[in-house]
Amino acid sequence: MLSFWTRTTGLHRALRLGTCMSIKRMQPVWGNERRYASTSEENRRIPKIYTKTGDKGFSSTFTGERRPKEDHIFDALGTTDELSSAIGLAREFCIDSGHSFTDQLEKIQCVLQDVGSNIATPRSSARDSHIQKTKFSSQAVIELERWIDSFTEELPPLTNFILPSGGKSSAALHVARTVCRRAERCVAPVVRLGETDAEVARYLNRLSDYLFTVARYAAMKEGNAETVYKRPE
Repeated sequence: MLSFWTRTTGLHRALRLGTCMSIKRMQPVWGNERRYASTSEENRRIPKIYTKTGDKGFSSTFTGERRPKEDHIFDALGTTDELSSAIGLAREFCIDSGHSFTDQLEKIQCVLQDVGSNIATPRSSARDSHIQKTKFSSQAVIELERWIDSFTEELPPLTNFILPSGGKSSAALHVARTVCRRAERCVAPVVRLGETDAEVARYLNRLSDYLFTVARYAAMKEGNAETVYKRPE
């Protein structure tokens, strides 16, 4: 969970460091020249990516609650992170192919950061301040629907089952679609428990539709045929 946890644990680490930093006036150096620095500045180190706080199989939510790593919350978080990675890979193929919708994919990855923030804030332990910071808007769902409708207008009608195919861009987007479906399945029990906004589940459901549509669109724009399902004889 590097993307989301770097932000939250980095903040916590900065706050901890901030409480023990004290600015000192240093003794004169080289005649009348004075040097002003903090002890921490003299010993400045790049923060380490590892915190060791999860070594015993537990991790923290945004609310500070400690839960086992196999908890529904972290299962949903991890799969959402995996989804963003799959979209990132697909986006690279799409950039290489010169597709016009790559900015949409980047925006979706940013929205998935917000999805992760919402999931990482279980309502059972959240304060009002937590909920306000991580509230998920339905506007993101509306935007996906608008994009889907726009692509669908250009696509030929779907009359057969198709297999993930149509070139590297299209196939990679289909992989992202299947990861999205799994993310939706992981989020569903968290939503039913009332721990996460229902809009998050709606977004993931609509996102899989978007990825299916844009995969077909990528194949069409590249002039690649989609493989039609045929019952094996």
